[in-house]
Amino acid sequence: MRVVFLGTPLFATIPLRALIHDSRYEVVGVVTQPDRPTGRRRTIQPPPVKELAVEYGIPVFQPETLRDADAIEQLAAFRPDVGVVAAYGEILRKQVLAIPPLGYINLHPSLLPLHRGPTPVIGAILSGDTETGMTIMQLVSKMDAGPILSQQRVPLAPDARTEQLTNELFHSGSERLVEVLASYAAGTIELIPQDDSQASYTRMLNRTDGLIDWHSSAIQIERMIRAYDPWPSAYTNWNGQTLKIIQAQPIPDWVGNETPGTLFVDQKMICVATGRGALQLFSVQPSGKQNMLADSWYRGLRGVTEICLGT
Repeated sequence: MRVVFLGTPLFATIPLRALIHDSRYEVVGVVTQPDRPTGRRRTIQPPPVKELAVEYGIPVFQPETLRDADAIEQLAAFRPDVGVVAAYGEILRKQVLAIPPLGYINLHPSLLPLHRGPTPVIGAILSGDTETGMTIMQLVSKMDAGPILSQQRVPLAPDARTEQLTNELFHSGSERLVEVLASYAAGTIELIPQDDSQASYTRMLNRTDGLIDWHSSAIQIERMIRAYDPWPSAYTNWNGQTLKIIQAQPIPDWVGNETPGTLFVDQKMICVATGRGALQLFSVQPSGKQNMLADSWYRGLRGVTEICLGT
């Protein structure tokens, strides 16, 4: 089966590698985003999916958009039987969807129709879901609304963090993908429509989404810390600099008179008052420094008697 693969970030290399290593499939082309400047030095870097494709000698196509007629023509030149999409970064239009005879299937790390959109794992953690999973679906022109081919459910651990959970979901989903794709091509798999009335949506993030509002509840702030790992991270301001909160634990039943954001020590625990409850800090990252234990950071603030984060 001739497969064209569309994907961009590191976790999208997981299903690409699974397809490459399965003799039932021939990956005839990879479509990914253009090389972009990254890091503080803004060095031009290729997407991880491109690096893997080059390693295996697979042709790579990097259009700025798939809306242009020339891009559509070049995609069609791969003559794919089917397309597989994993976090490509652009919604596919009808002209693109019509190219492969079997259409496109997509790996989406949520239990659709929950958490449609670009940040589903973050959405599940922020919502306090108790389970999540991987959905393999057929793409349609409406975002993440196509019929479901397969869905795997897993418990969402209370300490789950976005990067690790995303990788776990894509590993398990990729193992299932190569089997589902064969059944889909053979016409032996049932397509299950989604219930649009149950849909929820996520959005693209920006840097400021990670700024902690200490008037929020301790539970919600702790979810932010795990959901926004590794980017944009959960952070606060103090003394004119950024302080990232790396690991913490909510104390939801704590009651005090401190203003939200006030740092205090309770039985040797480094805590911050919030709008509801308190947050015990375990590790933080001051601006320009490595991660460190919260009590080590606190001990380094010699002579400081009052700290209100977020100011």
